[in-house]
Amino acid sequence: MEPSQAAVDPGHVSVRARLRPALRWESGLVVVVVAIAIFGSAVSPQFLTANNFFNLGLNTGEIAIMALPMALIIISGEIDLSVESTLGMSSALLGVLWADHWPMLAIFVVILVTGAAAGALNGFLVTRVGLPSLAVTIGTLALYRGIALILLGPRTVSNFPATYTNVGLTAIPHTDLPYSAGIFIVLAIIFAIVLHATPFGRSVYAMGDNAEAALFAGLRVKRVKTTLFIVSGMASALAGVLFTFRLNTAVQNNGVGLSLDVVAIVLLAGVSIFGGKGSIGGVFLAVLAFAGLQNALLLTNFNQEATGVVTGILLLVSVFVPNVAMFVRSVRRAATRMTRRMPPEPALSMPRKDT
Repeated sequence: MEPSQAAVDPGHVSVRARLRPALRWESGLVVVVVAIAIFGSAVSPQFLTANNFFNLGLNTGEIAIMALPMALIIISGEIDLSVESTLGMSSALLGVLWADHWPMLAIFVVILVTGAAAGALNGFLVTRVGLPSLAVTIGTLALYRGIALILLGPRTVSNFPATYTNVGLTAIPHTDLPYSAGIFIVLAIIFAIVLHATPFGRSVYAMGDNAEAALFAGLRVKRVKTTLFIVSGMASALAGVLFTFRLNTAVQNNGVGLSLDVVAIVLLAGVSIFGGKGSIGGVFLAVLAFAGLQNALLLTNFNQEATGVVTGILLLVSVFVPNVAMFVRSVRRAATRMTRRMPPEPALSMPRKDT
């Protein structure tokens, strides 16, 4: 690439350079996944069975789907904590419209549009109004949950046709994968291509590194970030549909607490909370590690309510370890620069003897 082009595209450098630390982190995740598999098989002979793999994918599919756009949002330097409420609002909307005898295809369209609108509101408040995404999405977390409560109230809708509930409870034909896990794999491939092999993905990395520099370089920062929030809203709406069909129940509090799991997976994947670093491969491995660890603990009769402790520990470790590594690298670089700048010591000269 010519120097003039490099100035225009601050994200061009570096797809390889950015992936280097991500690949190191992913290598560590592979070791973690193998260790969890060994631990799980040691505590229960059921862990490495096809039936357990199906249950593992079934219980994590919706979280994994929401983690993909969340990874891009955090790489871009933002965050979306409203995903669980968007899921709950979509579930409530599904229940209300089905109870009113809407055709299911029309309901799907309305739910996806609603999810896109929820994401667009987040994006508008962050990029156009200039509010911090943490504050905005905490606000819409409460707003969308309130809308779900208004839509459905204390009612429960559970008379969905078996054709649809089977999607939430059965495997894809000739596989041991639930439909939600299959959808996650397909979406992960699409997200990986977009993030790692397109100008859009390079823009996401660039604005996560330095949003001002990206803006001055001509990147459409506001449009890209708004798009990411819209995609996150649609993914959460899709997860809401799958979640409802899996439980065969639409209630206003579906999905409560899932945002923490989604963020934990993304940070465990090696995505920097400060933006600019991460990979979809890491997200895939983090989903395996997160789901495998929780499943193994449950097979040991670990208190299900206490699995939140594990999530909290994973969050702390995922934030602490990369920052310690970054600090160590910066100290080493500073020491190397100082060593290079120090002038060589003058050689000591011995007094000459007269002969």
